[in-house]
Amino acid sequence: MKTRYERISILGLGAMGRALASAFLDAGREVTVWNRTPGKAGELVARGAREASSLGEAIKAGDLTVVCLLDDGTVRATLAPAVRELDGGTLVNLTSGSVRQARELAQWLKGHGVHFLAGGIMAVPATVGTQGAFILYSGARDVFERVAPVLGSIGRSHWVGEDPGFAALYDMAALSGMYGMGAGADHAVALVHAEGGDVETFKQEVLQPWMEQILPITVAGADANESVPDEYNPGMQATGLENILSASGEAGVPADLAGHLRASLWRMRSGAAAS
Repeated sequence: MKTRYERISILGLGAMGRALASAFLDAGREVTVWNRTPGKAGELVARGAREASSLGEAIKAGDLTVVCLLDDGTVRATLAPAVRELDGGTLVNLTSGSVRQARELAQWLKGHGVHFLAGGIMAVPATVGTQGAFILYSGARDVFERVAPVLGSIGRSHWVGEDPGFAALYDMAALSGMYGMGAGADHAVALVHAEGGDVETFKQEVLQPWMEQILPITVAGADANESVPDEYNPGMQATGLENILSASGEAGVPADLAGHLRASLWRMRSGAAAS
């Protein structure tokens, strides 16, 4: 199967779907868009996109169909009436979901003759189409290699394996790390605020530069089986966590903000006991 994938169909015009369509337009692709609820394509149409009046029309208009909807259930419900139009085509699903959902969707689409890639967007809409965005893909390597040149228009492409669930796996895992950092930052700011500190100074002059400095070490030590320098040994880290929890209790910081600290303390104690 050979095609240059010059014609791109985008299903879903939420903030991310519109950003994807915009990036493809910027790259000079012929873009057709469709949304379950009409009325979101005005700006894209003004820039040269074509708004399809039906799902089937949108799929037929593209060499490549890119799906970016709310969730897996929405994807299934949306695509089910159009499987005949999809037969023999190439579809990239950039909708967030679980590993199981990605694998099941891949199997379902394979049964209908669809060449499929699952994806995970590691970007916010504002960075789509720039080098600040990267997108994970999993599925058949030959399918990825065929579409990779055009997918580069929306962000740096990373193929993570033949298993169609791997893009979702790495996406969810990376987001878990992000939300963990967010929980830590929320707790940190609450602690400074509770004790009367200057929150803005703390955030700009202490927290941000410290997190930037320590992030590589944190990631390197994320595997309990991976060795880290002696100064970051589990016993020492456990003592530090106990001190933070004590300080938080004294300041009256809500206990639910310290959940990530208690999880880390459990891990560090386990590591210290095993060493």
